[in-house]
Amino acid sequence: MARDELSELRAFITVARESSFTRAAAVLGVSASALSHTIRGLEERLGLRLLARTTRSVATTEAGERLYRSIAPHFDEIRAEIDALSELRDTPSGRLRINSGEHAAETILRPALARFLPAFPDIQVEVSIDNGFVDIVGGHFDAGVRLGESLGKDMIAVRIGPDWRFVVVGAPDYLARRAPPEHPGELTNHLCVNLRLSSSGGLYAWEFEKDGRELEVRVSGQMTYDSIGPVLNAAVDGLGLAYVPEDLARPHLEAGRLRTVLEHWCPSVQGYHLYYPNRRLSSPAFTRLVEALRYRG
Repeated sequence: MARDELSELRAFITVARESSFTRAAAVLGVSASALSHTIRGLEERLGLRLLARTTRSVATTEAGERLYRSIAPHFDEIRAEIDALSELRDTPSGRLRINSGEHAAETILRPALARFLPAFPDIQVEVSIDNGFVDIVGGHFDAGVRLGESLGKDMIAVRIGPDWRFVVVGAPDYLARRAPPEHPGELTNHLCVNLRLSSSGGLYAWEFEKDGRELEVRVSGQMTYDSIGPVLNAAVDGLGLAYVPEDLARPHLEAGRLRTVLEHWCPSVQGYHLYYPNRRLSSPAFTRLVEALRYRG
């Protein structure tokens, strides 16, 4: 197979995965117009329409889906084998893709990678931020980060952080206007700042537990964000109660800008784990990264 044909197929696979010429072009390091020209050339050579394009999205046609399913796994195997060859090099190398929520990316991955990457200049790490649940196999990630209690049984998991907890916080002026809730059910009488999950599009339900009793509460309010940082800031601004990781709220709690409520209903959760499929072929670069992230507290 000619080199140009391989390049065309790789371009097609990337567009099909990303469902976007813009995102695929960024992954491949080319312009969107050049990528579109490459795909048109492939379609003309095959005499088939592979991608259905609209102004908002790109999707595979029946022929495109068949081609994608037949060739994408082989490209993945080739990539894995090439990455595995790096064990013959003096230093590990390769590109690793990790899916993570915003909190874990900032509190766990950021400090660990700041120490790790300078020691391994031939390793590149891409972190994709998503606060919802993501299929890392379907998304072609090398690994993902989740709380221990959310892991699938078919995954290998490595703890990378300590236990922690969510807390409900509000600004003193807000709590002066409304009586602090004493039971999670009373949150329905309060303005609350919602977090929208990017993967599902739904709103995150606040989770509580006390004396073995578990509760989920759907809250409402005037503000909704898809990122935890603005949720916390909205609480500081007095716009309502927020359900946030305690470590993120701590500076505001210590400074008196926020107060906690429902503390006895906010138990600790299992710490973050790096997880990946048990059939994954571990490259030296991936092995080194796992060891760098492993929690030893």
